[in-house]
Amino acid sequence: MPRFWRPVLVPASQILLALSLIALAAPAHAADDANVEPPRVLTITGTGEASAPPDIAYVETGVVTQADTAADALAANTKAMDSMFKGLEDMGVAKQDMQTSQFSVNPVYDQPKDSNQAPQIRAYQVTNQVTVTIRKLDSLGATLDKLVGLGSNRLDNVNFAIEHPEPLLDKARAAAVANALHKAKLYADAAGVTLGPILSIAEGGGMVQPPRPLMRMTAADAAVPVASGEQKLTSNVTVVFALK
Repeated sequence: MPRFWRPVLVPASQILLALSLIALAAPAHAADDANVEPPRVLTITGTGEASAPPDIAYVETGVVTQADTAADALAANTKAMDSMFKGLEDMGVAKQDMQTSQFSVNPVYDQPKDSNQAPQIRAYQVTNQVTVTIRKLDSLGATLDKLVGLGSNRLDNVNFAIEHPEPLLDKARAAAVANALHKAKLYADAAGVTLGPILSIAEGGGMVQPPRPLMRMTAADAAVPVASGEQKLTSNVTVVFALK
């Protein structure tokens, strides 16, 4: 014959006793948590800077040509750009340091006096712009002068930079930590507390500031004087100290 399992009946008094014990234990744990004091900490942000003269420059230059037809404008532009590229190579600029950054062919319109008439195309304009990396800043002035002589009629910008900024940024980072330690000690002494161990250090990111002008000038053949200035990198860190 099949066997059937019979349910086990627990007396109501035992259930009530168990619930009472749970209820009594909960406030005790809550009281223990309330008595725990939060850790005392001091959070400080430090800033550090490091500067050095730039060692590389990026020149935005190019040629703009205009003609009655798009083909003529493009042919004139191509001839001028080929001359400019060859001249840069002759000055020692590597091919990988010349990169096209903009190229466009656009119609040039005559606006009619009568607003009811449509504008008429009177010419075509071709723009070819390149970014040239100059690795020898002593030759920058001569390069700018040469570009104009080779037919470049567009010079939009000259940007100075440090090609490998990591070592300089490391100096800024170390200065930022030193600044945070200095301020933490100052605040702790003023508040009458004692600094404990460092709990965390978080980097807030670095920043490159525009070059600051220097009195030193770089010029080639006294053609185009160039002030390379000084590059400044900034680092920020947030340090959390325990307080004893």
